[in-house]
Amino acid sequence: MPAQKRKTSLGASATKKRKVRDRGHDDTKENPSPQSSVLASIEELPGRVATSKAAAVVDANPPYRQLLEAQDHSVESQPGESVVYWMRMEDMRNLAVNHARRHCIPLLVLFVISMEDYKAHDRSPRRIDFMLRNLKILQSSLNILDIPLYIISHTPRTAIPHCVVARLHEWRATRVFANIEYGVDELRRDIKVITLGREDQPAIEATFVDDKSIVAPGKLATLKGKQYAVYSPWLKAWTDHVKSHPETIRPLPILTANDSHIRSSTSLYHTLFDTPVPDSLPGFECVDAEKIAVLWPAGTSAARQIFERFLQTRARQSQLGDSSPLADGAETTKNESRLAIFQDEPIPSLRRYICPGAHPSLDGLDARFFRYFLGAHQYDRTTFLGSYTSEIAWRDFYSHVMCAFPRLSMGRPYLEKFVEVKWETDGKALERWMQGRTGVPIVDAAMRQANTQGWMHNRARMIAATYLAKDLMIDWRLGERAGSLFFTDLCDTLNFLALQYFMQKFIDGDLCNNNGGWQWCTSTGVDSQPYFRIFNPYTQAEKAGNSSSLLIHPGLISRLLSPGDYIRHFVPELKDLEGKALYSPHNHLHAITFERLGYPAPLIDHADARERALRRYKNPGEL
Repeated sequence: MPAQKRKTSLGASATKKRKVRDRGHDDTKENPSPQSSVLASIEELPGRVATSKAAAVVDANPPYRQLLEAQDHSVESQPGESVVYWMRMEDMRNLAVNHARRHCIPLLVLFVISMEDYKAHDRSPRRIDFMLRNLKILQSSLNILDIPLYIISHTPRTAIPHCVVARLHEWRATRVFANIEYGVDELRRDIKVITLGREDQPAIEATFVDDKSIVAPGKLATLKGKQYAVYSPWLKAWTDHVKSHPETIRPLPILTANDSHIRSSTSLYHTLFDTPVPDSLPGFECVDAEKIAVLWPAGTSAARQIFERFLQTRARQSQLGDSSPLADGAETTKNESRLAIFQDEPIPSLRRYICPGAHPSLDGLDARFFRYFLGAHQYDRTTFLGSYTSEIAWRDFYSHVMCAFPRLSMGRPYLEKFVEVKWETDGKALERWMQGRTGVPIVDAAMRQANTQGWMHNRARMIAATYLAKDLMIDWRLGERAGSLFFTDLCDTLNFLALQYFMQKFIDGDLCNNNGGWQWCTSTGVDSQPYFRIFNPYTQAEKAGNSSSLLIHPGLISRLLSPGDYIRHFVPELKDLEGKALYSPHNHLHAITFERLGYPAPLIDHADARERALRRYKNPGEL
């Protein structure tokens, strides 16, 4: 019997019609999710969106520039009796190592747990768990070198500068080194540390470096001296800069051991070795920690092994689902490695295969390492390695943009003309999207993968994000706050996904890349897709399924999968379907057959949703 035609109204009676079309799948009878009290309007996010006046003020004098200027005018301190490396969530060793060697003084490592920062940035329990696991491994490694990793938890976050400076005085340290974090609040925090250090006696010199970026923000500019807003010309300038400044990809300094006398009872620092890494943090307990530890092994050694497998081994059918990327049985190959498939993929977004995003933040691997390792291939985009390394620049690009236009971290779009676009306030639709019950198989598979694995393939992220913003017309900032699609390790080309929710689900997230990717997806950011480009989730599912470009797990490139296996795996209600019925069952199955699936009907008709999105983007402020 031919499939019945179905269409969802966008009018005032849409809710009622959806209930009829769901054919008995009453959402109110489903198990409530932890996100049931979801925010439906950006107006309900106090402090998340700056006023246009506040945005103009912060853009006129960016905090990043203020930090660099403050460093230029900081006092020059004496060597002191120790040097402190203030570790953040997104950095590695820096100049502190060389300073300790030069002056033959002990190196101390400080890590500040700031619960208020984690809440403000919507850090996921999975990321916090991963951070703590990495810290434990790092603490053990440093312990062998007689280097203490001192961990403190401090509240309120506004008092962290005073706390850090007090510790420096206590340890008789006159130098502190840390990596720059690009958020407005973090930049202002570091400026405060410089100010406090200059005022105290003995004076403390604070040095903040761009160890996260290969090319520091502000180093590249257009002929008019402005920040690039288009990626392609920026990439050329970035590549030319790296070629002419080989020091930008130099290997990081190797840690050398402190004098063992640092542990003696008469030493000022011996008690610093006694601070344990907590197993969890209140409010950030990871309920699936055991599974996540398998999916995302911690530590530098694991990160390097995953990277080597990406370069040298083929994908395996045995690694479908919740399996370790380091499982036994890897088969070495030259021409059919996952890297080789990376270049052949029509949607080349496989950076995530290398290592979990938090690895570079806690003594793991960073973009600088990959550029150095890949060597001569980095400039030839026709090679496997060249195609791969060209994507790493995206991470720098979005960091540069965020530093030049800090309002982007304050809920403002880059293209201010879209600030008046009218959004829907359907909290139930947002919740269904979070649960992976939109009735659109590819969207639901993507969201369920995020919910269960803490990760999602880039193409799936783009589809899910576009569906939320342009089909459901739910405010992109709710989406942005719902999660981070970008990963700090290798700058996934597009960091889309809804912000808060994704941040609460994903193993890692990056402020700059996530914001840039999300705004790209919703046509509000730099070099973004035009507003009239709206993914059809059904045809996108067919293309992705037939090209095998979607991944079930970050340890596997799914060339071995048959078309549609991604959806079948994460949406088991559809496991017996084939062809177009799998990608759009509501439109290709008889009503009775569809009802038996136990799968919800689509929240909205894509054609009508597309028409509405085009109208509202074209005429911001109008319905």
